[in-house]
Amino acid sequence: MTFSVSSTELLKKLQLAGGAIGTNVVMPILEDYHFTLEGNTLIIKASDLETTIITEVEVNGAESGEIAVPAKILTETLKSLPQQPITFRADMENYGIEITSSTGKYKMAGEDATDFPKTPEADDVDEISIPAKSLINGIGKTLFATSNDELRPAMSGVLFQLDFDKIIMVATDAHKLVKYTYKNIKSEIVTQFIVPKKVLSQLKSSLKSGDDIKISFNKSNAFFTSNEVQMICRLIDSRYPDYNAVIPVENPNRMTVNRSDLHSSLKRISFYANQTTNQVTFTISDGSLTINAQDKDFSNEATEQLTCTYEGNPLQISFNAKFLAEMLNVLTVEEISMEMSTPNRAGILRPGESEEEEDILMLVMPVMLSVSA
Repeated sequence: MTFSVSSTELLKKLQLAGGAIGTNVVMPILEDYHFTLEGNTLIIKASDLETTIITEVEVNGAESGEIAVPAKILTETLKSLPQQPITFRADMENYGIEITSSTGKYKMAGEDATDFPKTPEADDVDEISIPAKSLINGIGKTLFATSNDELRPAMSGVLFQLDFDKIIMVATDAHKLVKYTYKNIKSEIVTQFIVPKKVLSQLKSSLKSGDDIKISFNKSNAFFTSNEVQMICRLIDSRYPDYNAVIPVENPNRMTVNRSDLHSSLKRISFYANQTTNQVTFTISDGSLTINAQDKDFSNEATEQLTCTYEGNPLQISFNAKFLAEMLNVLTVEEISMEMSTPNRAGILRPGESEEEEDILMLVMPVMLSVSA
């Protein structure tokens, strides 16, 4: 197996595929890249058994073949080289690998590629297509709200719901919830599945917004395919909670406020809040939002006042400043609206203006503890 390629181009593809390589591998060969050379196309694959990433790069191929290549030493070698052509040779008898650059030679021991785990096949799948921009947007709006609780595996991923012409992405950790809806897909499917956060994080960082993404899925796996990369993941086999049951329907109190001003105020005020609850209290009346935080244990207190537009009865309600700040951080609109009912019911946060094809709903639970808790 022999080919020549730009060191920079190869490194870029290795770093993309390398997102699937875990830190605590269950099989030594999972520390490797799987290389397959077919003519002038080098197919690169990496996996941790749960997630598989496949990409390819054009090379000057001289001799086809396949081999497993140690990921860390190869990646670190290419990182330290200036951009230049390199030649990669692999002995298919003893799996020895030699890389030649303009300044030197580097040898390493590969492994038999047939020992690499088989890639899941896209059998008996349903398919939809979605613009990469919208998928990236949906991931960015929901991923932060997933749970890290290992006892709740369903909530550690993002729920994908397909409902004919729309796709809904939902994430929650029981304290906050985000529901992102994209309304312009062509589908006759009504179903749902839960995607682990690892593959979504990789998708968000690697997709190009101009592409269309094909999503194929069956009961076990999901396949995300773009022009440059295919990502395959094992779906989370668990029942997602009925999130609609926790979204309040009657919310007569509605506040509209500048997103950037509120975000900045929360960041400052949170320094003075109880560091366990991160509690900040909103006192809202016509045209005025007062934000207060205090930590009686350390005699810390801060108050700020913002202008707002408000429809409803005067209201005092407390939230976790950290959760609100996370929500505001992923929004890019100028204004946001908050819909509320009573101090013990969840608040609903929405962008002041939404794209025609998209809808975003964010829910945050109130803090019911006292400031001295």
